[in-house]
Amino acid sequence: MTLRVVTIGVYGFDEESFLRTLREADVELLLDVRQRRGVRGPEYAWANSRRLQAALAEAGIAYEHHPELSPTTELRRLQYAEDDRQGVGKRNRRVLAGEYARRYTAEILGSADLAPIRSALPRGAALFCVERDPEACHRSLIAERLHVQVEHLRP
Repeated sequence: MTLRVVTIGVYGFDEESFLRTLREADVELLLDVRQRRGVRGPEYAWANSRRLQAALAEAGIAYEHHPELSPTTELRRLQYAEDDRQGVGKRNRRVLAGEYARRYTAEILGSADLAPIRSALPRGAALFCVERDPEACHRSLIAERLHVQVEHLRP
């Protein structure tokens, strides 16, 4: 059996559609790879750590935070500078900056031991961050490095 992981972001979902999408994908475990587990804006208050964990528990979905896989503040600033240069905001970014992806892969994934995470994955696991598009988020880099079948869930 091929191991499968889905990825999902916050933007574009509300709490109900987010949980429904996870259930439809048979997700049993959500791996939160955010450094800061909050989201600005009242429309996304449901995705702040405590509220999200409570909603997931009620839905029967386990939760794990993996801060070792989150980008550093310095790396996030590098991405924000590129976003500014291109005139895009975090919520409408479509791709990661090349330098950000290169450095994240080298500095974070290069020293991360993903073997224990991969071996503990249930049949249905989701990598979670905020960006709508996986190409605009480090979760896609993690998924690639896990060497699993990947499906990206979108609103």
